[in-house]
Amino acid sequence: MSEPHSLKPFSPDEIQKILLHLQQPAVFMNMALDWPVLQWTAENLSARLGDTPVRFRLARKEGTNRPLFETHCSYVEARLAQFLSWNQNQAEADVGPFIDYPESEFWAYADYKYIAVLFQDFPSMFEDVKWDEFGFGGRGGRESTLWIGTEGANTPCHLDSYGYNLVLQVQGRKRWHLFPPEDTAKLYPTRIPYEESSIFSQVDVLRPDLRRFPAFRGARAHVVTLQPGQVLYVPRHWWHYVESVDPVTVSVNSWIELDEDDRSRVSEAVTKAVVGALKATPSADNTDDWLNPTEGGVTSHEENMHYLNLAVGAFQKVQSTRHRRPVKHDSRGRTLEDCGSFTLPFGPHLTPVLCPRERSQEMRGPERDRAVTARQCLSQSHDCADGTWENFAEEPGTRTITTNDLLECLVHPDVIAQVTELLLDKHAGNDRTGP
Repeated sequence: MSEPHSLKPFSPDEIQKILLHLQQPAVFMNMALDWPVLQWTAENLSARLGDTPVRFRLARKEGTNRPLFETHCSYVEARLAQFLSWNQNQAEADVGPFIDYPESEFWAYADYKYIAVLFQDFPSMFEDVKWDEFGFGGRGGRESTLWIGTEGANTPCHLDSYGYNLVLQVQGRKRWHLFPPEDTAKLYPTRIPYEESSIFSQVDVLRPDLRRFPAFRGARAHVVTLQPGQVLYVPRHWWHYVESVDPVTVSVNSWIELDEDDRSRVSEAVTKAVVGALKATPSADNTDDWLNPTEGGVTSHEENMHYLNLAVGAFQKVQSTRHRRPVKHDSRGRTLEDCGSFTLPFGPHLTPVLCPRERSQEMRGPERDRAVTARQCLSQSHDCADGTWENFAEEPGTRTITTNDLLECLVHPDVIAQVTELLLDKHAGNDRTGP
């Protein structure tokens, strides 16, 4: 059983107030150390799942200076026991389909696994996840997702269109590189590969090609290595690249819905319609793997327009049922209440995730000098990144504009935001451009 709320650093109500005021990523300590889910090691999960197959994403460990999107990976279905035998390089062990992927050359990741589906035969396990202690009554494993990976397994840098994220580290460590929404232009957003609710970055944030993406030099990375038992808060629309740094890692997360998600669903529906219309059109430059494997398949334009109409209708319905008085929202889309001044209780139980610039301002003397020198070395290594794009530079005006070039402009987050606003105004009968 988990400890009574009175023995935890923060009560559920206190955490809700903290989450309302947090403007940056932060780590909660000593809130989940007694949660039963911390027993969900890969070994224990393997024993529970037995012969149940799990889908893994695999890729080579060597790095490039381009993001490794999920469309560039291989996929296998295997038992967790086979995964563990492969990862431990056990001689003569049954590694199933992993036999074609040398452990010394590949990492593997079972990502985005809905606990409600994976453990549907073990519903009691849903209660092992205690998000109610964060003030979300009734939220547990059924509303959470499981991630199991090996060292080097990673999720490409992206932002989530909906809600905010709470992540519990269960086994091993994961390193998070987070960037604020204000850095979106410096992350060079793209919707190819297309995945509903995810906007990817064109930049390899660990080995950036600064000749191709010069603005990334000004991006402010907030870096934290999440330890078992810690819970990371990822604010709405913060970019993040995540990588496993231990031989086996297990984490559980839950995306928390926000009022602003209703508008975001309209934006995502607009994006889906535009991307689908252009990428589904036969063309010599339209032969790439543009659809992320997480998507069920290519949908017709009729289906996409139906989805758009449903999203707009749902938004208008929600708007009409809310209180008539204006409701204020914060930058993350959450309702602001008149709760007076509040000081965030940063300390041993709540730690902000800072970028190196912020950390160096808190340092003194030699410690700060070492941090600045390290950043200078990192910047120099980025300047010398082994890029290939610049080797094929063409004279201005001679490069052919591709479908993806056009899409990059049409579905840029700033453009989609404007289209969403115009569409919602027009649908509400507020379009005043007509006679």
